[in-house]
Amino acid sequence: MTTANYDLKDIKRRMSGAVDALKQEFAGLRTGRAHSSLLDPIRVDAYGSQMPLNQVATVTAPESRMLTVQVWDKNMAAAVDKAIRNSSLGLNPVMEGATLRIPIPPLNEERRKELAKTAGTYAEQARVAVRNVRRDGMDALKRAEKEGEIGEDEHKKLADQVQKATDESIETIDRLLKEKQEEILQV
Repeated sequence: MTTANYDLKDIKRRMSGAVDALKQEFAGLRTGRAHSSLLDPIRVDAYGSQMPLNQVATVTAPESRMLTVQVWDKNMAAAVDKAIRNSSLGLNPVMEGATLRIPIPPLNEERRKELAKTAGTYAEQARVAVRNVRRDGMDALKRAEKEGEIGEDEHKKLADQVQKATDESIETIDRLLKEKQEEILQV
């Protein structure tokens, strides 16, 4: 096929990107256990711009209920502390010079339900992103058929491929959501 706007590999790559973004979002949802990726979504006001936390500090999990953040520039410690406190993670760092110790409190039932709902929101955003990619692919196929680049049969065959890629991506999103919600709701 020679249509300029339709590329199944690109469509699959973009759908896969939505799934990868969801995995990143899920990594930031805490489940009661300390994990260095918990702080990945946090952005710090540093040097006049918003920077990811991992570009101004090293995050480690020395214990199952404790994170340590070693800020590279001692002057940035207060900004890192503020960014962590203002995040939706509900964490309260204890500052010791350029090091922040962050105790991970056990989750109560209400917070678990709230986190499970947040996971559902992230999953829906990923589904919408996948459906938008699907729509772009289908629109490209319609244009290609209208301009005579492909026939009706070829359009149908390629549309089925796009739909199959969409279904697979949505299935992956649903599976990841189910796993994450089970992990969050475990007591």
